[in-house]
Amino acid sequence: MDMNQPRLSGGPEPHDSMRWQELLDELDVEELTEAFLSRITAIPGYDPAPIPLSEIRRTGRLAFEAMVTGLREGGLHEAVAVAADVGVSRARAGIPITSLMSAIRLDYNVLWEALTRVATPEDATLVVRHTWIVLDTVDEYAGQTQRAFIAERERMQDEAFSVRQGLLAELFQTPEMTDEQLRTIAGELEISPAGPLIVVGAEPDEMPALRVFIAEAERAGRNVFSHHRGDALIAFTTQLGGTDPKRDAFRRNLLTIRVGLTDADMGLRGLRQAANIARDLARVFRSGEHGAMTWKRGWARLANRSLILAGHPVLTDVTAALSSCTRAERSRLEESVRSYLRTGSVGDSAVELFCHRNTLTNRLRRFAEITGIDPTVPQDAARLVVGWA
Repeated sequence: MDMNQPRLSGGPEPHDSMRWQELLDELDVEELTEAFLSRITAIPGYDPAPIPLSEIRRTGRLAFEAMVTGLREGGLHEAVAVAADVGVSRARAGIPITSLMSAIRLDYNVLWEALTRVATPEDATLVVRHTWIVLDTVDEYAGQTQRAFIAERERMQDEAFSVRQGLLAELFQTPEMTDEQLRTIAGELEISPAGPLIVVGAEPDEMPALRVFIAEAERAGRNVFSHHRGDALIAFTTQLGGTDPKRDAFRRNLLTIRVGLTDADMGLRGLRQAANIARDLARVFRSGEHGAMTWKRGWARLANRSLILAGHPVLTDVTAALSSCTRAERSRLEESVRSYLRTGSVGDSAVELFCHRNTLTNRLRRFAEITGIDPTVPQDAARLVVGWA
């Protein structure tokens, strides 16, 4: 009921009190309750009800008792226990709030029909003068119930979030988990323990974009789990098989943000390792780069970074050897070698650089003579790929 609407004129008059109380005396709470029960199963969410009929009857009777008392006193002026009882129990039962509000509107219909049934034709104007008291009483009961329902749903969400975060912490912090532990956690998260996962890592500056992406994915019906691992935010979700358009859209949108992206093909057992890879991939972005850093795109950078951190620079000798060249020659040689490493073809690189095949071959040979690293030899090429990553 919209409490901002203007009230009808002609409210209760002083001489109405005795007859109004007489009409309320004729209301039978048990009859009201049974009338309510006979109709509630037609409301979605109560068909069938996820709570026992005896519980609906109990709270229905208490609700009508409270509302009839409110009608006697000109409205509900204090909190009634049954409103909190109904709000909490219906939230716990998973009844949608729209269904709950429809059920409470049914209270008004049942009350109004009962009042008009016990009233005589001479009571018509008196009943009309009390219309707003009936509306206000049911509306206040509905408001109290709704507030209790929402508060309980928030508590439930907080509880579920706390439980889920505890499970995720256990998943990431326990070095070796048993199959039974993995099955238990998977059951709580409602995923397959061995189902392949998509795993994402984000550095602090990119966390807001990842959180927005997660929120949008969850609104679209996908369950995404997230956990802070050090200074990185890790998120993961199940991979969908087949050619589901939603799966393709999810992956396509994920590729547009600056995150590390990899897969855990072994499911939860491979999650910790995949999370470490995703986090490390997120750390090798260069300024101005966009889109997800996948394994294919970033593996060489990871290798380079690991070697440098271990005190083993990859191309120190190559850099020193090239320093003997003029700036122009060094630029041409590096450009040619990088192109060849990218294409794997002398012909394709010659086309790319607008030069003759022989020219490109001579440059590759010259590079090998100066540095001792032959780009056409796979082992040497791998070193260059990693060093220049």
